[in-house]
Amino acid sequence: MSKNFTRGLCLAALLCAQLPATAAAGATVAKGSATAAAAATAVPLRLDAPIPVGPQVKVGKLANGLSYYIQKNARPERKLELRLVVKAGSILEDEDQRGLAHFVEHMAFNGSTNFRKHELVSYLQSIGVGFGADLNAYTSFDETVYILPIPTDKQENVSKAFQVLEDWAHGLSFDPETIDKERGIVLEELRLGKGASDRMSKQIMPAIFNGSKYAERLPIGTEDVLRNFTPEALKRFYRDWYRPDLMAVVVVGDIDPAQAEKLVKSHFAHLKNPQPSRPRAYAEIPARQSTQALVVTDQEATGNAVLIRYPVQKVEEAGTIRAYRDDLVQSLFAAMLNQRLQELSQLPEPPFMGASSSLGKLTPRYRSYNASAALGPRGAEVALSALVEENERARRYGFGAAELERMKKNLMRTYEQAWNERAKSDSATYAAEYIRNFLQQEAIPGIDTEYRYVKELVPGITLDEVNAYARRTIPADSGKLVLYTGVTRPDTPKGEQLLATVEAAQRAEVSRHDEKAVAARLMDKPPQAGTIVAQAQDKALGLTHLTFSNGVKVILKPTDFRNDQVMMSAARFGGQSLFGDQDILNARFANAIVASMGVKEFTPLDMRKILAGKAAQVNVGLANYTDVVVGASGATDVETMLQLTWLKFSGVRRDEDLFRSYVGKQAEQARNQTAQPGTRFGDAVMAALYNNHPRAPRSLTPEEYAQIDLDRSIDIFKQRFSSAKDLTFILVGSFDPAAIKPLLATYLGSLPTPDLPVAYRDVGLRPAKGVVKREVKSGTEPKSTISLTFTGQAEFTEAEQLRLSALLEVTNIRIIDVLREQMALIYGGGATGALSKIPYGNYSIGVTLPTGPENVDKVLATTFAEIKRLQTRGPDAADLEKVKSNWIQNHRRSLRENGYWLGHLQSALSEGTDPASILDVEKRVQALTADDIRLAAQRYFNERNYVQVVLNPETTAPAQVAAHTDKPAPGG
Repeated sequence: MSKNFTRGLCLAALLCAQLPATAAAGATVAKGSATAAAAATAVPLRLDAPIPVGPQVKVGKLANGLSYYIQKNARPERKLELRLVVKAGSILEDEDQRGLAHFVEHMAFNGSTNFRKHELVSYLQSIGVGFGADLNAYTSFDETVYILPIPTDKQENVSKAFQVLEDWAHGLSFDPETIDKERGIVLEELRLGKGASDRMSKQIMPAIFNGSKYAERLPIGTEDVLRNFTPEALKRFYRDWYRPDLMAVVVVGDIDPAQAEKLVKSHFAHLKNPQPSRPRAYAEIPARQSTQALVVTDQEATGNAVLIRYPVQKVEEAGTIRAYRDDLVQSLFAAMLNQRLQELSQLPEPPFMGASSSLGKLTPRYRSYNASAALGPRGAEVALSALVEENERARRYGFGAAELERMKKNLMRTYEQAWNERAKSDSATYAAEYIRNFLQQEAIPGIDTEYRYVKELVPGITLDEVNAYARRTIPADSGKLVLYTGVTRPDTPKGEQLLATVEAAQRAEVSRHDEKAVAARLMDKPPQAGTIVAQAQDKALGLTHLTFSNGVKVILKPTDFRNDQVMMSAARFGGQSLFGDQDILNARFANAIVASMGVKEFTPLDMRKILAGKAAQVNVGLANYTDVVVGASGATDVETMLQLTWLKFSGVRRDEDLFRSYVGKQAEQARNQTAQPGTRFGDAVMAALYNNHPRAPRSLTPEEYAQIDLDRSIDIFKQRFSSAKDLTFILVGSFDPAAIKPLLATYLGSLPTPDLPVAYRDVGLRPAKGVVKREVKSGTEPKSTISLTFTGQAEFTEAEQLRLSALLEVTNIRIIDVLREQMALIYGGGATGALSKIPYGNYSIGVTLPTGPENVDKVLATTFAEIKRLQTRGPDAADLEKVKSNWIQNHRRSLRENGYWLGHLQSALSEGTDPASILDVEKRVQALTADDIRLAAQRYFNERNYVQVVLNPETTAPAQVAAHTDKPAPGG
């Protein structure tokens, strides 16, 4: 199971708007019942009043202490999101249980009172719930969370789902034979995590947590315990900590709340807490009393970085409106400071590649002020000086009125979008918020209430107030940890050097921030509009086709899927293929280089300032065989998105300083990647597959980045993006076609369209023929990775693409069932692939299988045996039905997503297929047969034509550590 949990992000976040650390999450998830008008007439806010629980959710507690959250939500339709949340993670493990909190999570899918081993996963797959993609769980230091999305088409599904939650809560089987089988899987997961990051973290964690128990309780555990623990130790953890007073059940989705509450009570009210119950204590993190430098390097590290961690502070959730306002101040402060750090990263010779500084949580109950930077070629001392001095500048002189006003605009726009989408938020996003409320006491007032808070509170936050916050938040003199991590090199700095650099920077003279004035708008006046010369309707798909006087075409698909989202794309043939091999580097990086220099006379940072309060972005560039335009905006920011599009075609801003900055960062990253086993392995796969063809994708050396020519890259970009000839723009989202047409005529209808080539060139990139086998030796850990790539010619059709996709899905079910569940040879892995018609009809299937060196031959033999089984017998009927059910569930949900429609319409244009095929997906999926899959396996798994590359370890060497402790410092 995954040990990470990723929150949903609103569009504003994706468009780089600054988000408040705690309030933004609530802004994206809560659905209130009050109206904006009601909020406007509400009584004035009392800052010391507690933040209420919103009316959108029913929060309750059973007599045994189990908490529950219930909300009816219609997005997605016919879907219910269930969560079992346990306030128990690895921090509660006894010495003989290190890794067993996570192991219990694994056992939840391996047999319980009402579901035998494999029966649960098989049943859920049969109703369309994918293992890993949908059904999942994670274990952290302080919690374990089980994730169960369920289709509500049948009441039986809902009833069984609650039975699953109940079994997880108190009915796991812990069969000794199953435990021993699962050991192998968890040990493979442990092996998969080994590498430079793991080696370095074991040296870093004791310093980060300042000797706290947290440093000794990484969720994966220790190899010794995992190999040798007794079943009784596992059962003891489950018995002690899986109890109702530490649990919450979250129910969000297409269900009647009264029915949901009845199900919660019937399944959980009878659970009992153990007597006596072990106290659920939370580990302390000691205050740092001295300043320490720690240098940790590894020859396989992914890059070089510095971190300054200041003393930890206990987090106390006041739960008042005043505390909410304080969080808004903190968010504005962090946004302004980090924008200044970004400005430094874009200097011609930047002190670092990127940096950030803010007050952040170390655990749910502790936070600290941190400053960190990814290092560039100028090294650690220059980066540390810049990082500390910029913090000192903010502490001593604060920020400017223009900076604060921009961040206020961004913050307000973020909440405005969240409020606009209040009826369109996904159930999983709500569920994540309620989990945070249970675990971290995050307020859940609902978006109507939060939007009111923001509208009333943000305008009253003054510059003096934010500057005072900066003075008391940025530490002036305290104990601190100065950490350097990076690639082992002769010039690695010593701890004494790091401490001296920080101390000197703290004493350095700094001046006020020089705020550069920027334009108030992107364009002084709009271009001369074109006219619509043709118009047609496609009522079946809800499309409007437009042709403008300059030849540019537009397809409009207005939807009600989201209230504040518009997505756009366009593509035509050409791309990098039109340029020779000698120009491939200039062509490949033309997009990124042009983007790094800004637009018109504006640098990228100028653009962020001009676009403050807007949610709009546009990217254009050359793909391998196509020229591509991609954009997105809020409903009220469509004109801004179209202006950005127009400006992309109006010329290129040449900035040699920003070009050098970009290339320097890329070269530094390349320098740091040279010793990484993953990089060497990936390059070896591509080299074997494409016979070292110059067009084959691969990592570059620092010397190759130095060969990129600025003016040639600009010329290549301008050759493709000085004309919009043959482009069809597709817009999908929340807009009124009648209202948007004048904007389209102004900005797309006026684009230049001089003649240019609009066909791709076949550059002769072909995979190797026959059977090719290679071995790569790299890395210091006992871990291997197998790569199998099957390729060949094939005719592209939608029907054949569907059959190939089904083959891959069935293959993955077998890989997990056999290689993982039955043989415990892998933790994860699988097959991906696709058909393509460009530049010729072809297919490619890639199978990636991480395992141990001692198991490579077994994994290969078993994989080919499973392929042979599919070729001769076809898939099991039950496996094919699982694939069909999951696809149909996903398709129904995706039909209410703008991105799904945009992707389908763009593919139909590029591949020449019927866009109406989106309407009969279910019919085509249901028509798939086992024989279709068997024949597809024979066509595409050609055992006479594949490339096999195996990564095996080379040597063993630990991370290198150096530490230095200076005199005790005040603070702590």
